[in-house]
Amino acid sequence: MNTPDAARILIVDDDAAHRTMLKAVLSDKGYHVHEADDGDTACTMVENDIFDLVLMDLRMKRMDGDIAQKKMVRINPDLPVVIMTAYGSVRSAVEALKSGAENYLTKPIDIDELIITVAKTLRQHQLEAENLTLKEQLGQTFDLGNIIGSSSAMRELIETLTLVAPSEATVLIQGESGTGKELVASAIHHNSPRKDRPFIKVNCAALPETLLENELFGHEKGAFTGATGPKKGRFQLADQGTLFLDEIAEMTPATQAKILRVLQEREFEPVGGTRTIRVDTRIISATNRHLEEEIEADRFREDLYYRLNVVTLTVPPLRDRTSDIPLLAEHFLSHYAAKNRRTFKGFQPRAMDLLMGYAWPGNVRELENVIERSVIMARSERIGPEHFPGTIGDQDRSKTDSSAILASGRSLKAVEKDMILKTLDDMGGNRTKTSKILGISRRTLQLKLKEYGIN
Repeated sequence: MNTPDAARILIVDDDAAHRTMLKAVLSDKGYHVHEADDGDTACTMVENDIFDLVLMDLRMKRMDGDIAQKKMVRINPDLPVVIMTAYGSVRSAVEALKSGAENYLTKPIDIDELIITVAKTLRQHQLEAENLTLKEQLGQTFDLGNIIGSSSAMRELIETLTLVAPSEATVLIQGESGTGKELVASAIHHNSPRKDRPFIKVNCAALPETLLENELFGHEKGAFTGATGPKKGRFQLADQGTLFLDEIAEMTPATQAKILRVLQEREFEPVGGTRTIRVDTRIISATNRHLEEEIEADRFREDLYYRLNVVTLTVPPLRDRTSDIPLLAEHFLSHYAAKNRRTFKGFQPRAMDLLMGYAWPGNVRELENVIERSVIMARSERIGPEHFPGTIGDQDRSKTDSSAILASGRSLKAVEKDMILKTLDDMGGNRTKTSKILGISRRTLQLKLKEYGIN
């Protein structure tokens, strides 16, 4: 795909003056703009040429935009189409979205909204294309699993994974909670020569020392009350495979010493036993702490640290890879929509703004939880800001929006229009709720919207 500043955009509108205005605005932003005066001509152009985005009127004298859009989907399913309509900002646009349109704009077109919508639509599709290209480049030789991202930080991580996975090296994965360290460990195992052998996981923070030792090394019959028979530990279960030790910094010094022995000698004794068990197990460990600081505080063995971090991978926090948020959000939306037997057409532009602007202290795990909650709460076909918890920052963003609306130097009529349209957008197009919040009758609202060209 072309870069956004060189993208090829096809404007489809039977209103020549409106087409000229749109072309001037978008050309000024560096886009390569082409024109068609009806849907039939546009479909022929899409069939014979390459475009990055189509901006199309819904109502035209010959072939309408809704018919043309459906035809374009069959010609090129990956081509984003943004619909323009003055025939009902909700009903008509929703029908277009159902048939595959990417987004919609209401007439009269707000220039700032046009520029933002076009840029964001192009950027999202560029990211999706980059992610697909990366997977194609890796081909059948590397399975990314659920690792999603095309940001520079994720590209660097994935490239390193392709080098590390086929080796026998012990790997230490660092990163904040919720960044996806377990996914990285899983990708290493499933792309290694051990991929057909067990991948065993242990959360070192979830078990007290006595139980953790039992889980790792197993026990012999009679080792303690209730030990009615021998039990294999995780090291033995992972023989010939991979053992993933999550939250490695939570282990006590005594357990650390035993782990060190396994790494050095490839052997151990079960709890309550004297027989030595030899294993061939690859160790991948993970932590959200800085182990160098833990060593300085005498909470972590330095010799174990050097054994564990033959190769160190760092998973970036979500705030450092915000360009991946649209891909992740769409992935989680698709997953949880299917899980809950729901159908969605994506996110409202303002909702995606909020996701992109939030700091995500809980990283990818927090984003996943937010999207799952939104799927459960939403009753519209697009996820909106009202479906997010307050922590996402909708209130702060609303204050910013309000400040812009009430900025000095604007006419009262312009302020009134923006306030009405913003409230309508916040209410997901529900005019009854909008009129109640604004303190006006539904008929007054209808007249105002008609004045703005929205029926």
